Amino acid sequence: AVVGRLAHLPKGMVLVTGPTGSGKSTTLAAIVDEANKNRKDHILTIEDPIEFVHKSQKCIVNHREVGSHTKSFSAALRGALREDPDIIMVGEMRDLETIALAMEAAMTGHLVFGTLHTINAMKTVDRIIEIFPANQQGQVRSTLADSLKAVVSQTLFKRVDIKGRCAALEILIATPAVRNLIREGKTFQILSSMQTGKKFGMQTLDDAILYLLEKKMIDPNDAYSNCVEKAKFLKYLKKAPSDFTEV
Repeated sequence: AVVGRLAHLPKGMVLVTGPTGSGKSTTLAAIVDEANKNRKDHILTIEDPIEFVHKSQKCIVNHREVGSHTKSFSAALRGALREDPDIIMVGEMRDLETIALAMEAAMTGHLVFGTLHTINAMKTVDRIIEIFPANQQGQVRSTLADSLKAVVSQTLFKRVDIKGRCAALEILIATPAVRNLIREGKTFQILSSMQTGKKFGMQTLDDAILYLLEKKMIDPNDAYSNCVEKAKFLKYLKKAPSDFTEV
């Protein structure tokens, strides 16, 4: 429900993150689909390759494929800003230039969705800042604090109750308190903001995993190996862990 609401934001940057194969593209496609059905805007998607084709519904949707329509994500993004889209979906934000352009687009009134290969919200914020040279990082913190709206980090689990998979979502919403932490370089405190920010729709990865575990949807060993605070999950294991995950 929280993820669906992100499709209705007027502007800003929303990042969907997670390792390869965690279902980022599927989540992003669902958000774009929600916008397409409910808004009257111009959506531009930039992918390598195009994974989901969205037919224009209430929105006008244009697709750009890196390699065939454009030489890189950053070139496509620069071109996109000239076409005046309302919503831009960037398949992958791999490099400094693409990230800088995405933030600029978000700051100038566009709603930007993008993906990164980071495993949680804190690491996502750090990754964006650290890709820039040290002398620019203060300014980048400020720009990121002003442009970021949310980070959704996905971890995919094999289901044990039925056939298929399910995703545990860590959700960071950029509240004024979170923006201040980003601006002041206190990203290590973001986790506690997420723990106390449930009323804003935030949840930590561990909370999401715990929910799936208590619903008996996932294997306790999978939960243990993917969680952050291992001690919390020990009681669900049938036998003590025999590897180094508890170190």
